[in-house]
Amino acid sequence: MSKHTFNNIRVPIEDNNISIVRDKSKCIKCGRCKDICTHLMGVCGKYDLLATGDEAVCINCGQCVKNCPVGAIKIRPHWIKVRALMQKPNKVMVVSTAPSVRVALGDGFRCPRGANVQGKMITLLRKLGFKYVVDVNFGADMTIMEEASELLERLDSGKGLPMFTSCCPAWVKYVETFYPEWIGNLSTCKSPIAMLGTTVKTYFAKAKDISASSIVHVSVTPCTAKKFEASRPEMNDAGATFGNLQLMDTDYVLTTEELIEWANAEGIDFNSLEDGSFDNLMGECSGAGAIFGSSGGVMEAVLRTAYQFRYDKVKVSDLKTFECVRGTDDLRITKIPFGDRTLSVAVVYGTAKAGELLKRIKAGEIQVDMVEVMACPNGCIGGGGQPKDTKEILNARAQSIYDIDSAKDCKVSANNTEIKALYDKFYGTPLNAKCDDMLHTIYTNRSEILTRSKY
Repeated sequence: MSKHTFNNIRVPIEDNNISIVRDKSKCIKCGRCKDICTHLMGVCGKYDLLATGDEAVCINCGQCVKNCPVGAIKIRPHWIKVRALMQKPNKVMVVSTAPSVRVALGDGFRCPRGANVQGKMITLLRKLGFKYVVDVNFGADMTIMEEASELLERLDSGKGLPMFTSCCPAWVKYVETFYPEWIGNLSTCKSPIAMLGTTVKTYFAKAKDISASSIVHVSVTPCTAKKFEASRPEMNDAGATFGNLQLMDTDYVLTTEELIEWANAEGIDFNSLEDGSFDNLMGECSGAGAIFGSSGGVMEAVLRTAYQFRYDKVKVSDLKTFECVRGTDDLRITKIPFGDRTLSVAVVYGTAKAGELLKRIKAGEIQVDMVEVMACPNGCIGGGGQPKDTKEILNARAQSIYDIDSAKDCKVSANNTEIKALYDKFYGTPLNAKCDDMLHTIYTNRSEILTRSKY
């Protein structure tokens, strides 16, 4: 008999799932969690519990949390552990904030939908006890430096195409589990959060004269799958440089919803907070780094910097050309002029849809050079750790993110002065040996779970 009861109605969840937890007493057996896991994510229905030895397969996306109408499935909270660490005098608390959090956090405090509450968010984090507040948008610019370089290298060699983005950990785990033959097509770049974590405990620690082992790096994200990503054993490259493999790059991941819960538990009046600013190291981003949170944003950001790397600079007309990857459809395929050639690119969200795309590419129906994949609807703005949304709310969040880009004078990651300083002083040139060791990663074939049972 399966330990996962009512499998024909609800999605099975392991008790030790690092991202989510179910309160069975609250479940009304409505079937919404299984429906979303089957049709949007393409996980339920793609494996058999008999074959896995009764172990549930999960890509940690958290969409079942957002679609549970009674709160029977919840985010596994880490904020209480983080709050306890604030009391330890030997710990230096560093927090980083992902692009989408600032345009969704206000939903928990009755702000206008999609409002960019970056300033109040920073003040809130300092009020909660964090010593340093840095920006994952800076990490997004780092990812673009490496990913744009990697794309050009693959285009020149003709190998490893199409290249798939790798900043969505739910998508990465989906490939590792169901389509391991495509692992070689995943960009080897770490996600912005993972790159930032490595850099916080090396470059940032040295600049601030802090021992890396004393830093607790907490990332606030829209994503429940980031909890899984941070726990991957290979995410310890900062520690590896010091000979301490137990030192992880990111220690805790909190979601937007957890930050709202924490603020409410402390009785903080969010709307009365003054606007604060990020720290003056790893706190500046380009417009390209800001748009990561919306579907198509990573693709557009990569194209901007890849074009500049190849053709020296990007004109306003070039930037407008790349905007064609924006949109709300779950699959967009387009051709883009790129200097003396034309690139064919695809943007897709929902791993079920991405799986369909993989099959079409394999069958030769579609030929593309690069594919951006996000697991969640409309990208990270619709992440499993975000406040519940509607189509109108997602559109408002996307618009707010693109407004940040519009207001930035610096549109290209490679032009971010703090990024230039980072590479000049610490990393050197993209894709070199040091970058390969610290900013790139490896993947794991997880498909054995699908046939684990001996019976």
